[in-house]
Amino acid sequence: MTKADIVNEIAKNTGIDKVDVLKTVEAFMDAVKDSLAKEENVYLRGFGSFIVKKRAQKTARNISKNTTIIIPEHNIPAFKPAKTFTIAVKK
Repeated sequence: MTKADIVNEIAKNTGIDKVDVLKTVEAFMDAVKDSLAKEENVYLRGFGSFIVKKRAQKTARNISKNTTIIIPEHNIPAFKPAKTFTIAVKK
């Protein structure tokens, strides 16, 4: 399902204009991105949590040049579904 499909589905179910739904969906995505960029988790009860995970510094190898590089510690976004979400998907 794409963003356009989500917008169409919401517009069909609520009767709200697609342009307004698109602005709302994009505003939601921007709010989630901004919160994660500030290292603040986003919790949506009954749906799941968008969380920031820290990856530790590690050593990696560039096989083509046969050199070792250091990958610094960094944050990555992750999604953890709620229990009700997981149960609904399993059925």
